Amino acid sequence: MSIIDLDEPGKELLLMGNEAIARGALEAGVKVCAAYPGTPSTDIIENLAAVAKSMGLYVEWSVNEKVALEVAAAASFSGLRAICAMKQNGLNVASDFLLGLNMMGIQGGLLLVTCDDPSAHSSSNEQDSRPFAKIADLPLLEPSTFQEAKEMAKWAFTLSEEIRNVVLMRGVTRTSHARGNVILGELPQPGGPKAHFDKRNPRITGPVNQKHSQLHKMLASLEEVFAKSPFNQYIGPKSPEVLIITCGTGWLYSQEALEMMGVEGRVGILKIGTTWPLPTRLIVENLARTDKILFVEEVDCFLEGNVKEVLG
Repeated sequence: MSIIDLDEPGKELLLMGNEAIARGALEAGVKVCAAYPGTPSTDIIENLAAVAKSMGLYVEWSVNEKVALEVAAAASFSGLRAICAMKQNGLNVASDFLLGLNMMGIQGGLLLVTCDDPSAHSSSNEQDSRPFAKIADLPLLEPSTFQEAKEMAKWAFTLSEEIRNVVLMRGVTRTSHARGNVILGELPQPGGPKAHFDKRNPRITGPVNQKHSQLHKMLASLEEVFAKSPFNQYIGPKSPEVLIITCGTGWLYSQEALEMMGVEGRVGILKIGTTWPLPTRLIVENLARTDKILFVEEVDCFLEGNVKEVLG
């Protein structure tokens, strides 16, 4: 079944995480889609390519990930919303351009999706791509459910245009290729904005010091926005014996583990969907619940290390 077979807002479909991301991009009005194929990310662009003609999209498989991001950035510079997708190894290639693009800024919303492969099911390694968000001073979103994958992808374009920069989103194999129920939203009407380059606004990285400072101010402004985000939530008792802080697939793993052990009433779970910058106020408020903390995440201790920096 195509992700747009039935344009019925409110209809519930069983979608893969990658299909949900593609659907979210469509609902956001994406116009240009570029990627380099690599499991577990490939299905995102495959699904968008399948509906390119009917939805009026430009979709391409680029020669590599750097070129894919350049294509998406060019579309964004012209005022169109664009998505770029790749697997974790591909972000190494694309980072050559990403670490200049963050200084240039964007016009139309630009979502960069990287799908990591914990346990290396179809990869030569299980590299964690999240540190690139911190290196590039760009916001990072991590969906835990299939509905979140769609909603995050859709919101990412609005967020991108508000901050005038790229938004990163991280999937993993167990969300990209598993399936779950997703409630559809409305698709945009045909037409939409036309590409237009404003030559009065050149895209350059300088002055670097000033633009780097602007990136830090942007991240600081997002901390409170993220603290109020519905993608971050706490479940459990008011004063748990142990607080689990988790993100991505860890949210579902943690709930399942507590249910199997029968300790739901003793352990709390704080799920973080906006993993960079951290929603500092929300985290501090929940850390006050207990003095025993357990982190659950794949692959590296990205979330754990950043929370420890907050405590420090």
